[in-house]
Amino acid sequence: MTSHAHAARGFDRAMVTRAVADAFLKLNPRMQFRNPVMFVVFVCSILTTLLWVQALAGHGEAPTAFIFWVGLWLWFTLLFANFAEALAEGRGKAQADALRGSRRDVAAKKLTAPRHDAQVVFTPSSELRTGHHVLVEAGDIVPGDGDVVIGAASIDESAITGESAPVIREAGGDRSAVTGGTRVLSDWLVVRITSNPGESFLDRMIAMVEGASRRKTPNEIALTIMLAKFTLIFLLACATLLPYSIYSVQAAGSGNPITLTVLVALLVCLIPTTIGALLSAIGIAGMDRMIRANVIATSGRAVEAAGDVDVLLLDKTGTITLGNRQAVAFHPAPGVEVRELAEAAELASRADETPEGRSIVVLAEAAFGMHGRRRDDGATFVPFTAQTRMSGVDIGVRHIRKGAIDAVERYLEAQDSHMPPLVKRMAEDVARRGATPLIVVDGALTLGVVELKDIVKDGIKERFAEMRRMGIRTVMITGDNPLTAAAIAAEAGVDDFLAEATPEAKLKLIRDIQAENRLVAMCGDGTNDAPALAQADVAVAMNSGTQAAKEAGNMVDLDSNPTKLIEVVAIGKQMLITRGALTTFSIANDIAKYFAIIPAAFATTYPALNALNVMHLATPQSAILSAVIFNALIIVFLIPLALKGVAYRALGAGPLLRRNLLVYGLGGVIVPFVGIKLVDMLLVLTGLA
Repeated sequence: MTSHAHAARGFDRAMVTRAVADAFLKLNPRMQFRNPVMFVVFVCSILTTLLWVQALAGHGEAPTAFIFWVGLWLWFTLLFANFAEALAEGRGKAQADALRGSRRDVAAKKLTAPRHDAQVVFTPSSELRTGHHVLVEAGDIVPGDGDVVIGAASIDESAITGESAPVIREAGGDRSAVTGGTRVLSDWLVVRITSNPGESFLDRMIAMVEGASRRKTPNEIALTIMLAKFTLIFLLACATLLPYSIYSVQAAGSGNPITLTVLVALLVCLIPTTIGALLSAIGIAGMDRMIRANVIATSGRAVEAAGDVDVLLLDKTGTITLGNRQAVAFHPAPGVEVRELAEAAELASRADETPEGRSIVVLAEAAFGMHGRRRDDGATFVPFTAQTRMSGVDIGVRHIRKGAIDAVERYLEAQDSHMPPLVKRMAEDVARRGATPLIVVDGALTLGVVELKDIVKDGIKERFAEMRRMGIRTVMITGDNPLTAAAIAAEAGVDDFLAEATPEAKLKLIRDIQAENRLVAMCGDGTNDAPALAQADVAVAMNSGTQAAKEAGNMVDLDSNPTKLIEVVAIGKQMLITRGALTTFSIANDIAKYFAIIPAAFATTYPALNALNVMHLATPQSAILSAVIFNALIIVFLIPLALKGVAYRALGAGPLLRRNLLVYGLGGVIVPFVGIKLVDMLLVLTGLA
């Protein structure tokens, strides 16, 4: 858990107190106007208050106490809606406050030239601009966002990510980006600043987690328009009821017309106030769940798009596999003992500092108890390089080498030798299984094959099966050859794969999928991932990656965990499910309120409508007041669900729709019948009815 997420965990007293105060501040008409449904409730509250003042003056259209209680609960309805939004925003504000605490103005060591030994000019970090170069040494705070151009160092990023383990940042790779506010623990760096004051990653994080700065997403705007249309329809319907009631009374010569107070209560109870009150809180809470997962979304649109994703593009290394191939077996050539092969492979790997080389040493020691030769026993070690793709050792007249097939074949040709066909077939069999073969030779003699295997992460196959149940197709991206890629894809359980992937191939794949009107999500950390990230609908950039990758994505994973993409999709879907479930509940509970209010509202005009009083509510006034009170209280009871989210299950669209209709549709009909009846009984017991 991050430090800023910890700061906002739960609902402490200070957060609730601030939310209560903000709920009153949000009664500002300009803020209410942003939500059409609640703006109607706001106008109705003012109108009812004026009717109550009129009643106090002795000209009331209804009993003064009745108007007062209706007006009071209408104001409570507004305050509860404001409280839900303020509480959701409060969690973001707590996180933003924690982030602001990590932002500071420090004295930067600005360099006159991009060299470690250049002249240093001490400059406030607030005066640094894009393109400036700074020196950051052990113990220094990184003065601003930038890319490492010279050096390598260990950095404490706990102020940003909440993780205490230091990370390595170095020049020339995909882990060259540094963030302002982090601390260098060892060595030194020359950093090229990539952001101006107020535009840093930390500044963007603060703006993103502030709920108040969140823009509505396209789906949320569409739902707001739909709710506004429902509200307009009920407004027009209720507006026609008063003249119709007056005409009916005059025509019949008996009875009393409906009052404005009752009409206002009827309107507020029939419009979708429940979802209107909680809609903003649901969206803010969705972004908050992303933040608590240590993922910063640049907008609510990105979170929403994550919920609609059809295809997941996942990098093989570090996402599907553990990230480093490991030696799992020695396959000796005919006439060679397995121990002889293992000993030679272990010796040849002593100068190989790659994870694969170290795993060969570990396997040899575990299988045969070898502990290798000391470096000072006359052996000359040949380190692994990307150019030779081999490592080895020279011991007297012995020249032991270990490397890729093509590299070893060239080495043997230089020795006027060749690789035995049987060993070559052994290597091909290893490759067919999805593993990587390395050949070990001693001079011109081929000793055998070392099998390196990509270890598929535990539980990843079950996660992909879960994605499949959600209707999401998974595609593995890898630079491996098609044979190896197919074997790993089958073991991991992905639906498809792209082998020998290049930046152009990734970009083409995304565009082809999007041409089928499907949404694509992917993650990346390198500059070569930037084009594909910019094209993807949901693009999660690793915080440890390059600045280009982070700017191309619409989300940043502070933990730099590629598997987080699966969690991102689940959070996005949970937000959409929560919004849909509460919309269904809100519209369904109007049915019960219809049976509570309509008979009571027109009881004096049409006594026969008392037959519709199926809940047997005490009096017309208690029926109306009970519906108004329930309409306000249900918002309070649903706030935890709106902020926490509806429990997510990996189901397809059809089963999910049926489940929501059953639980929230049927529940939205039943709960108001029970709730309104209980409130009516309490009103009778307290003498307010």
